[in-house]
Amino acid sequence: MDQPVRSPETDTQRAAAHSGAKTARMLARGGAVAAALAVIVVVWSAVSAYSASARLKEVTEAQSIVTVATVNPQPLTGLSDLILPGNLQANYEAPIYARTSGYLKRWLVDIGTPVKAGQLLGEIESPEVDSQLRQAQADLVTAQANQKIASVTAERWRNLRASDSVSKQEADEKISVAASNDAQVQAARANMQRLQQLTGFQKITAPFDGVVTARNTDIGQLIAAGNNTGPELFRVADMRRLRLYVRVPQTYAAMMKPGLTAELVFPDRPGKAYTAKFDSTSSAIDQTTRTLLAQLSVDNSNNELLPGAYAEVHFKLPEGATSESYKVPANVLLFRGDGMHVATVGDKGQVVLKQVTIGRDYGSDIEITQGLAADDKVILSPPDSLTDGVNVHVAPPPPGKVAKS
Repeated sequence: MDQPVRSPETDTQRAAAHSGAKTARMLARGGAVAAALAVIVVVWSAVSAYSASARLKEVTEAQSIVTVATVNPQPLTGLSDLILPGNLQANYEAPIYARTSGYLKRWLVDIGTPVKAGQLLGEIESPEVDSQLRQAQADLVTAQANQKIASVTAERWRNLRASDSVSKQEADEKISVAASNDAQVQAARANMQRLQQLTGFQKITAPFDGVVTARNTDIGQLIAAGNNTGPELFRVADMRRLRLYVRVPQTYAAMMKPGLTAELVFPDRPGKAYTAKFDSTSSAIDQTTRTLLAQLSVDNSNNELLPGAYAEVHFKLPEGATSESYKVPANVLLFRGDGMHVATVGDKGQVVLKQVTIGRDYGSDIEITQGLAADDKVILSPPDSLTDGVNVHVAPPPPGKVAKS
């Protein structure tokens, strides 16, 4: 059989169609690969972003946790002394002001001078008061003269009234004038006595036996009467017996009883000790400091001690006066509205605030009498913003040091 004759154009078209199909298949395959790569890139970017966010969150949370150093309280046992600061004051101390105005004429005593009650300290010159006194004396003489003539006249009119020679109205008027003049005499006499007293205040005297501790005036200085117009002229203190004031923490307030004694040590008298006897207390706890103000007396007949001096007061504690207490650094305290607190770290690494009662102060350390246990981990230098339940990280002790337990 004769084979059909193929047209050259038909073969060419078929080859072109085959080539186009092959190209289409290759393009489709490449598109699929590109789409797959795009999906992979998107997924990888999302995973990377999520991983970076998680890591950032972990780092942020780790950085937000405060790192703190802790210390364990040290038990205080065998306490025998309660050591507190005290202040000495004179048994009697009086600032002396002027009771009359004028100029200081002279002063007779200086600071450190022993004086007796009634001894002259200084003298004020007040010419105005002297002039007023002379006028008051003259007014009294005038009033007495008027009173004398008014009394004689009233007596005469009484006699005339008895004989019915004058009217009752006229007699009563004369008697009333006499009574008025009597009152004027009394007023003039009182004014004169007041001025006499003022002139008496020109002499400044000591109110009691003591020592002059201050002189704040000099000759020729203008003096104004009263105690609100300037410093006192003199100050006199009786130092034969001194008063000692001590603020005792509330924990030891119950031991402040009659019969208690204390030993005093002064920085200016090393190696010497003095005895003070309990006198009284304020019978109230100060709400700000939670302390009881106690007053003791000190014999100073030899004048060794000085008013205003600082004293270290040693009280002997009776048997069983205090319960177990602890010593911690002073920088652990937190001040809150309801009192003193310390911050401790709990078993789960969270902050636990504990209200405490402070005993004595050792300077860099303080005594805690209530609120702490021996196994507490107390945070050193806690930030003021620290609150209950906050997570903290406890820093390890420095190399070569072992944490106190």
